[in-house]
Amino acid sequence: MLNTNFQVLPLAHGDRPYTPGMKRRVEDGIAYVYGLNEIQAGEMGEFASDVKGIALNLENENVGIVVFGSDIVIKEGDLVKRIGSIVDVLAGKAMLGRVVEALGVPIDGREALSDHERRHVEVKAPRIIECKSIHEPMAAFESETLYCVYVAVGQSHSTVAQLVQILSEANALEYSILVVATALNPAPLQFLAPYSGCAMKEYFHDNGMHALIIYDDLSKQAVAYRQIRIRSATQLKAMKQVCGSSKLELAQYREVVAFARFGSDFDAVTQALLNRGARLTEVLKQPQYAPLPIEKQILVIYAAINGSCDRMPLDRIFQYERAIPEILAFCP
Repeated sequence: MLNTNFQVLPLAHGDRPYTPGMKRRVEDGIAYVYGLNEIQAGEMGEFASDVKGIALNLENENVGIVVFGSDIVIKEGDLVKRIGSIVDVLAGKAMLGRVVEALGVPIDGREALSDHERRHVEVKAPRIIECKSIHEPMAAFESETLYCVYVAVGQSHSTVAQLVQILSEANALEYSILVVATALNPAPLQFLAPYSGCAMKEYFHDNGMHALIIYDDLSKQAVAYRQIRIRSATQLKAMKQVCGSSKLELAQYREVVAFARFGSDFDAVTQALLNRGARLTEVLKQPQYAPLPIEKQILVIYAAINGSCDRMPLDRIFQYERAIPEILAFCP
């Protein structure tokens, strides 16, 4: 039960403030928290489940924290603490040769990165008149004097793995940094990744070194940005509740379906994912100018998510989804 008498108590926690708050609710990846009266916009917060987020919406009654991870593990009444710093990432030569996620945490299976210089992911850009125009061709630099930051947004794991292999075989990984937010990562991380990559690149620039940054690609970051501002705010509450798990299932399906084209053998779990994903995709199709009424859409999607279509041939999905509302009409 939500404790409405919870008080904010600033406590000493090393050299960073430890101000606890309490979560009211989570909607579409945004946790609404009360008690964090002194938190700043862009400041990091950490939930009891160790999931982190960034404070974006500062309101009188609560704070909206965009969750950097799955919001399933966050429960109503969980404590939230201020980390005490604006979102930042590690930067420096120690990052070279590493594959990291949008928050700068290594995901390449190697040793953890030691504390190094940290940089805010969002800073005020210099005025155009202060910037020097490009006056040297990139081909003029030796590879050892030109550092590269590659930001992969919305790509598949297989694509990233291929890129790492190509860079390794060309001995180029040793002077490169890969910042990765795949299609399976939450929208906030896909939105944040280009900013994190830019912060890492600016370290080399500010220290008199040459650096190249590649965004692959920013159109997927734009999609992620729209999801954070809009999310499913225009959906009915019933539709949001029904469709919650389908987004993840469809993302996983698209990740695996590329491998299925090669005729590989899959285990039972992967095969079930392919079957469910193909049928969910068919269920979401509707004839032009003849959509189902919203209440029938909810029924059809609910049935598909719960496995009612798993054994049905794909060419019969259309007939099935048109029949479900009529069948349920006779149920008591």
